[in-house]
Amino acid sequence: MPEVEFDVHWPDGRSGWVYSPSLVVEDVFTVGHPYPVAEFVALSREAMRTASDRVQSRWGFPCSRAAATLAGIEARAAGFADGEVTVAGFRRC
Repeated sequence: MPEVEFDVHWPDGRSGWVYSPSLVVEDVFTVGHPYPVAEFVALSREAMRTASDRVQSRWGFPCSRAAATLAGIEARAAGFADGEVTVAGFRRC
């Protein structure tokens, strides 16, 4: 399956590349668009669930890396009561 990383910029100014086992994130997020933290988390849940479902349909098991990505996003987002998250770009692996 094609993999992609997306460059996430958090409300505190920190950024980092986040893994996705599927290109679905390119359909879910718009580069440069600011998302309220809660919306970003909800969209991330949708994207990682879809990515894991795609892995399951192809390989017969869900994607543990998608689950780990979502857990990381949720943990990071828990530190913000408000603010916006921006996806700055994508890079295919």
